[in-house]
Amino acid sequence: SFVKMNLKAGDLIISKDSNIGEIVILDKDYPNVMLSGALYKLPVSQYKYYLLAMMKHAIFREQLDFIVPKGATIRHAKTLFLDCEIPMPNENSENVIQFVENLTQAIVNKQRLIKERHRAILALIEKELLDNQKDNVFSFKLPTIKEIEAIGRLDIGIYSHQFKEMTFKIQNYQHGFSDIYSLGFSLSRGQNLQESNIGKSIYSDKPNNNFYKLVLPTYFSKYGTFNKIEYLGNSKSLKTLNKGEIIFGAEATFRSVVICEDKDNYITNIHGVTLYNKDLTLSIFVKYFLDYLVSNTIIDCIKVGGNGGSFAQKYWHNIYFPDFPIEKQQQIAKLYHNPTTYDVKSATLDNFLVLDDEFNSQAGIYELDKTAKQLQIILNQAIENIINDKVVNIAFE
Repeated sequence: SFVKMNLKAGDLIISKDSNIGEIVILDKDYPNVMLSGALYKLPVSQYKYYLLAMMKHAIFREQLDFIVPKGATIRHAKTLFLDCEIPMPNENSENVIQFVENLTQAIVNKQRLIKERHRAILALIEKELLDNQKDNVFSFKLPTIKEIEAIGRLDIGIYSHQFKEMTFKIQNYQHGFSDIYSLGFSLSRGQNLQESNIGKSIYSDKPNNNFYKLVLPTYFSKYGTFNKIEYLGNSKSLKTLNKGEIIFGAEATFRSVVICEDKDNYITNIHGVTLYNKDLTLSIFVKYFLDYLVSNTIIDCIKVGGNGGSFAQKYWHNIYFPDFPIEKQQQIAKLYHNPTTYDVKSATLDNFLVLDDEFNSQAGIYELDKTAKQLQIILNQAIENIINDKVVNIAFE
């Protein structure tokens, strides 16, 4: 039976079915709710972030795999996960626990802010677009034979009410509109990584000297960040990505990222369409207007084929971008990329979260994600040292 309860920010919720062991920490209050039978609220009030870090680590999952029966379809942990042991530090325990908690809380804070800034950008785009419409009124019309002949396809959503209404709003924007080519972008496919094209390659999950950073569209998050990076070694000079270049996953995902720095040796594969313009601010705006179109399923109207569909280069002329004023584009770009100094060399257990919050208040999505990944590396090493009874070096660099 379901029981109503009040969930508060900071409560730990763990999944008992299907995604066994998946755990989240709530970022806001949820009064008077009912948890499904697949979820469990952990009755802990102390060391929540330490527990979260350990339960996210592979050592917790490995224990769970041993004690939970492997069903044919759905695995059910019931409360067996409470039997899993949580490693605790043997030396300097209070400081080490606080160190792990600080790192985990900082990572969680950054992940939350990434989502908030992503939503803020999409809301800003919609407000600017809708608040600045001309007096024209949209009227849907069925396609003419001439229109169908010009497009050359019937199995496409360009003729739909949804697509035509969005196109009308963009073209009715009082400051004008452009297509991707008139904005000065050049489109191309990513590097062909087949052995027949570039010879043999070495792939690695860890960075190596002179290896390329391989960023695949399947690794893109919906927030314009990388969930994963692979490293590729090859003797040939491959096509790298430039600062300001957008990588758009043109097959199934329709997610995108913007390369914000020159120094990183990034490459992608042919499943990614790259859109290049030297103007980084304009590139970030275009990336996020594409996200806006994706969130309104407009790209779905143009895609063709099965398995999630494909948005081929020959259809890019069918979408338009409103000519937002430069100050509005800069406002959007700053939420995604705002270079900010992240100096934690002198950080202590007592002031680290304060320094981190000061950085977060200025950083864009790109910087939040980059520093979260750096802190995750430090956290992983600390947990490994705790597991192996090694001394944990308390340093936030």
